[in-house]
Amino acid sequence: MGKSGNTEIYRQARDLLLGCGGEHAEAVRRFTWPRFEGPFNWAVDWFDAIARGNGRTALWIVEEDGSEARYTFDEMARRSDRVAAFLAAQGVRRGERVMLMLDNQIELWESMLAVMKLGAVILPATTALGPGDLPDRIGRGGARYVIANAADTPKFDGIEGTYVRICADGAPAGWVAYRDAHTLDAPPAAHPGTMPDDPLLLYFTSGTTSRPKLVEHTQVSYPVGHLTTAYWIGVRPGDVHLNISSPGWAKHAWSCFFAPWIAEATIFVHNYGRFDAGALLAQIRRAEVTTFCAPPTVWRMLIKADLSGGPGRLREVVSAGEPLNPEVIEQVRGHWGLTIRDGFGQTETTLSVGNVPGEPVKPGSMGLPMPGVPVVLVDPVTGERAQEGEICVDLGERPVSLMAGYRGDETRNAEAMAGGYYHTGDVASRDADGYIFYVGRTDDVFKASDYKISPFELESVLIEHPAVAEAAVVPAPDELRLAVPKAYVTLAAGWEPDRETALAILRHARERLAPYQRVRRLEFSGLPKTVSGKIRRVELRGRAERDAAGGGSSGEWRDDQFPELRS
Repeated sequence: MGKSGNTEIYRQARDLLLGCGGEHAEAVRRFTWPRFEGPFNWAVDWFDAIARGNGRTALWIVEEDGSEARYTFDEMARRSDRVAAFLAAQGVRRGERVMLMLDNQIELWESMLAVMKLGAVILPATTALGPGDLPDRIGRGGARYVIANAADTPKFDGIEGTYVRICADGAPAGWVAYRDAHTLDAPPAAHPGTMPDDPLLLYFTSGTTSRPKLVEHTQVSYPVGHLTTAYWIGVRPGDVHLNISSPGWAKHAWSCFFAPWIAEATIFVHNYGRFDAGALLAQIRRAEVTTFCAPPTVWRMLIKADLSGGPGRLREVVSAGEPLNPEVIEQVRGHWGLTIRDGFGQTETTLSVGNVPGEPVKPGSMGLPMPGVPVVLVDPVTGERAQEGEICVDLGERPVSLMAGYRGDETRNAEAMAGGYYHTGDVASRDADGYIFYVGRTDDVFKASDYKISPFELESVLIEHPAVAEAAVVPAPDELRLAVPKAYVTLAAGWEPDRETALAILRHARERLAPYQRVRRLEFSGLPKTVSGKIRRVELRGRAERDAAGGGSSGEWRDDQFPELRS
């Protein structure tokens, strides 16, 4: 089937989902993943189809100093045509891998479209990577081309490999000048003939517990799979969508690229060196942002700011990346009358579970399975489906939105796809209405006095205390109970890491948790994180074990140190 046929098939699936707000059961019943006959290429079959001759704003970038630039859909189509022609002149061919190590800048969006139009493979990389990370990325990723800014070019000095180096904002020695792309007079890009199962994206995961995995996505798994993400966000044609995410990570592609342009909405970007909640809120109101997605870390900082100015024109607010604490939801609802809707997905998938527009939101729940995504809970011991267990995807009804696999790692593929399921590594429970409640990572949940402890539950209680900006709970070895919950806490501004604060937090937790869940140890500490911002609990577990073996940490507070807590 030709380009126009694929465009119409895609549009029908999109319109069905975006038209089902508040009727989730109907969306689940009616939606089927679009299937294409013959070649499919999202940049040509969808983006160019909606963009050519379209004068609406596709991308709006605002810098910290207040300067800004807007680009229409038509401009993005034409700019990416020129970049595609330029990259082809450098030798980029279908199937070759192009590393993009760029910030939130116009070159990122036009390069992504251009690489797609050539049928090549995008290898996103965060600018936070250092010289020690890049050899593995280039080697395992098979990068033949690298596009980076001048500030990052020294990181590639001495890294061997036969790859072409392209500089987005200059031309250091040995690098090709990207700006030459815009001197070309390029015709509309031709369809590269990519088939649905051809590779499109190679993402390195954040590596919270081990060496980053290399996730391969196809020409449809993200471009088509993110229909569920657009549905969850509630973004509509003509909306202005803001997502807080750094380039190089899958969430950026989710909500700063695919989902808004699937909906024909404007992508709004606010660049800043240091996060300023007040400045962000001012931009949301000024730009009349209608849909907003941010990770829990940002939401936790926002509720510490002044929300009295109102939400502006915000209609939908969502959170993903890590579980969202109920206290944050209540704070935003109280100030703005808007309910943050949580969602669950991974680099390996698109949005798989979520609270969708128009449906009731249950406190603490991450929602319902998305249309077309057969989510089940599997008991990790018996392998049988259960009301509590690992979140899995039934491969008997394999959704389009699931990765092709881990590139070059058959052992991990076999583990992830064992028993006819894709295993997420996350544990949850399901209530009578089908709502799913997050419990924790399979390797984060632990036992204390033979009771199962969900760190997320305890962290959600801790974050309710005004002194706590962030918290992470891990097991600390204990002679009597085998393990006890220990909290590492980052304090909010204005609080001192002293006995009085420790007592206040421990008392707060004790009053709100069952006896077996009590936080027995507490330490004030910054939380180690991956470059993508996720807490490295594996590092904290190791720290707690070493401290226990050494007789305890000098900065640790124990509940038995406080006579005030004895009952």
